[in-house]
Amino acid sequence: MLHLPSDVLPHDISKCLDDDGRPKRTGTVWTASAHIITSIIGSGVLSLAWAVAQLGWIGGPTVILMFAVVICYTSSLLADCYRSGDPISGKRNYTYMEVVQSNLGGAKVKICGLIQYCNLFGITVGYTIATSVSMMAVMRSNCFHRSGNKNPCHESSNPYMIMFGIIEIVLSQIPDFDQIWWLSILASIMSFTYSSIGLGLGVSTVAANGIFKGTLTGISIGTITRTQKLWKCFQALANIAFSYCYSFVLVEIQDTIKSPPSEATTMKKANLISVAITTSFYMLCGCMGYAALGDQAPGNLLTEFGFRDPFWLIDIANIAIVIHLVGAYQVFSQPLFAFIEKCL
Repeated sequence: MLHLPSDVLPHDISKCLDDDGRPKRTGTVWTASAHIITSIIGSGVLSLAWAVAQLGWIGGPTVILMFAVVICYTSSLLADCYRSGDPISGKRNYTYMEVVQSNLGGAKVKICGLIQYCNLFGITVGYTIATSVSMMAVMRSNCFHRSGNKNPCHESSNPYMIMFGIIEIVLSQIPDFDQIWWLSILASIMSFTYSSIGLGLGVSTVAANGIFKGTLTGISIGTITRTQKLWKCFQALANIAFSYCYSFVLVEIQDTIKSPPSEATTMKKANLISVAITTSFYMLCGCMGYAALGDQAPGNLLTEFGFRDPFWLIDIANIAIVIHLVGAYQVFSQPLFAFIEKCL
């Protein structure tokens, strides 16, 4: 049902509708940029210090910049696919899969759909692991400071995965939970909270050490084997690529933009602005984390800092990760649930 302001008269309804009969879109280049930044900056930022440690001071920043260029280019191509035919008055495609249907069709739609849903499934698995690790880090930190032991308490992450799974089962029963208006606001606040804490700890550690750790080529062969070096470099490339991924929601973000000018023109500007801001933030987080920890940079930046003071600040960061990923899990899993229910 279409809900319009109470002061709108029947003959004025057309003024409140877009060319497709939906409420007028009010998004601008700045709102689109904000949505993109919120979508990109997530738990993947915490692995960038480890990725830079594998590639070194030359390869790490270069690869981050390279993927920034790639995502800008491919996002511009995808933005042009929002309307079929004429970029001003052509038929709108409201979702990523509608774009695929309009531009490819046939068996290619099934292939792209399979890839998309496999990616969504993989993302939810990654979120489950990341959340359980953060929950375990908070428990270990509290155990360490309560007991006063020099060694942290050791425990399995399995109970936390089960706990997270139970929470998500309950939240999955809420209709359109991923569409709740305050969910993206809360997620953006949480993501900037733990990312900023990780960056701040990196800067303070470098200042305390008085030196920048690390080497030009990353972890050297000898410390690890050639095979391990090659494998870890590929993992680093995957981590950096994952931290830039937002193609599955780009079309939905573009569907909020008003016109004229064309939605594609505005979206391309938003892509450039948001990727520039995100890349600057990624460079700071990845490079400062590597400068602080050198070759010992962990896969999750905050779990390494979790046993150092101030422990309460690290606990806040890990709690922010948990809150963020509880909601983010629903955003990525709801389309997967809808697909499975449709098939059944």
